[in-house]
Amino acid sequence: MSIFNTPSLLAFLLFVLLISGFEAAAGPRRSLLRTLGDGPHLHDAAVDLNSSNFDRVLKESPAAFAVVEFFAHWCPACRNYKPHYEKVARLFNGPDAPHPGIVIMTRVDCAMKMNTNLCDRFSVGHYPMLLWGPPPKFASGKWDPKQEKSEIQSIDDARTADHLLNWINKRIGSSFSLGDEKYENENTLLRNDSDPEQIARAIYDVEEATAGAFDIILEHKMIKSDTRAPLIKFFQLLVTHHPSKRCRRGSAEILINFDNLWPSDLFSVDSQETNILQERDRLKSYLICGKEVPRGYWIFCRGSKNDTRGFSCGLWVLLHSLSVRVTDGESHLAFTAICDFIHNFFICEECRRHFNDMCSSVSVPFKTTRDLSLWLWSTHNKVNERLMKEERALKTGDPRFPKVIWPPEKLCPSCHLSSISNNRTGTSQVDWNEDEVFKFLVQYYGKTLVSSYKDASLSRNRSDELVADDITTSTNAVAVPLGAAMAIAFASCAFGALACFWRTQQKNRKYSHQLHSLKNI
Repeated sequence: MSIFNTPSLLAFLLFVLLISGFEAAAGPRRSLLRTLGDGPHLHDAAVDLNSSNFDRVLKESPAAFAVVEFFAHWCPACRNYKPHYEKVARLFNGPDAPHPGIVIMTRVDCAMKMNTNLCDRFSVGHYPMLLWGPPPKFASGKWDPKQEKSEIQSIDDARTADHLLNWINKRIGSSFSLGDEKYENENTLLRNDSDPEQIARAIYDVEEATAGAFDIILEHKMIKSDTRAPLIKFFQLLVTHHPSKRCRRGSAEILINFDNLWPSDLFSVDSQETNILQERDRLKSYLICGKEVPRGYWIFCRGSKNDTRGFSCGLWVLLHSLSVRVTDGESHLAFTAICDFIHNFFICEECRRHFNDMCSSVSVPFKTTRDLSLWLWSTHNKVNERLMKEERALKTGDPRFPKVIWPPEKLCPSCHLSSISNNRTGTSQVDWNEDEVFKFLVQYYGKTLVSSYKDASLSRNRSDELVADDITTSTNAVAVPLGAAMAIAFASCAFGALACFWRTQQKNRKYSHQLHSLKNI
C-alpha cells in the first residue's frame, strides 16, 4: 500500500488546509494566534520567573512596582487569561514598552515542582492569582492573606486587561491606556532635570549602555591586535568601579577568558575567518551585565523621540560614575583608559575626534579624583555646547530634553556663582563654584546613582571585591590580561598596578575555582 493512502497522512493534509484557511481569513500578516497576543512573531512581555531567579530578579529590578502572576500551565483559565496579562505587560516590559521602568510584570508557574515552595511562600490558593507590591518586598518576603499590614497586596479585580490596568492606574495615580504607544505621551517621561533622585533609576541605563557598547564592539569586529590593550584597560576599570555589581562580575569573567576569546593568533590572516566563527560561538554565553533584568529600553535616559538620548546618555552617566568612584592614585590611569576607549571604540567619527582633541589638550597628569571628575564634567559641557548650536540650527534635538550646561542652577544652586546669558547663541557664561560642583557630582553620579542598587557606599575596601586570590594569572598583564584583571579587583589599589605581583601567583588554580570566585564580586 502506498504511503500516500494512509489515514494519518490524509488527516495531516486536512489539518494543514484548515490552518491555512484560518490564516487566510485573518489576513496576510495577522494569524489567529497573533490576534490572541500569543503568536510566533509577538514575544511574551511578562518575565518568567522560578525559584532559582525569583529573588534576584525582583531585588535588582529598576521598576518601582511589580505584578507577579502565579499560574499553572495545565490550567485552562490561566491559558485564557494569558493574552489579557500580556496586553498589560507590553505597556511596561520590553523594548517597545510605552512606560518602561514603572511596573515589572512577571509570572511563576506553580505546576513546576521546583516552584512548589515559592508558591507556598506566597500562599497561592487558586489560579491565576496576582500580587502587587515593591519588587524588593517580593524578594525578601512572603504573603499571607490573613496578614493585616503588608506592602504586598492581592489584585482583586483583574479579570480582563482593562480591569487589571484600571486597578494599576488607581493604585499609582496614573492614566495609562491599552492603546498607548512608545514616545506618544511625553507626560509619562521622567522629569530627571528637576528631580535629582531620578538618577538612582539610571543604574539600569548604565547597564544598558555598557552592554550596548560591548555589543557594538563585537558587531563591528573592533577587537584587533592594536586595540586589545585599550579594551583590557577599560575592562579593568569596569571590574573595580562600575556602579553595577552585575557589570563588574561580567567584566571580570570576560577578562578571565580574554585570551581564549581573542587569542593572539586570532588576528593572523590565515586563521582569521575560522577564528571569527569560533569567536561568535564562544561569546554566546557571555553577557557583560548579566541577564537578570529585561533589556532593550531606557528609563532615565529615555528621550521623547526614538532617535534621541538613549545610548549616548547612558554612556555619559557611566563615565561620570567611574570618574567619581576612582581613588586619587587611579585618576590619571582612569583618564587614559576612558580616552583610549572612546578613541578606539566609539563609532561616531566626529564625536570621537572632538573627544580625542579634548583628551590631547591635557598636558599635566591628574593627581586627584576631583581633577578627573571636573575635567570630565567640563568636557561634557563643551560637547553639550557644541551640540546645542548644531541641534538648534538643524532642529534635530530632543524638544523635551534640549542640551543644557550642566548642572542647571535649579538642580545645584550652590554650583552657580553667577551667569551671563547670551541671547544670540542661547548659551550662558557661568562662573562656577568648582568645590560645590565636585560635591554635586559625587552625590549625583556616585552615592545617589548606586543607592537603588543597595550599594550606597563609595568605600574602596569592600570584602566582596577581594577576589584576586582565587583567580589564575598569566604571564603578561597587557597581552594576557588575567593578572591585571584580578589585581584591579582590589579596589583599594590603582587598577593594574599589582599585575606583576599577581602574575607570579596561583598559576595552577582550576578554572572552576575561578568561576566560583566570581560569584562573590
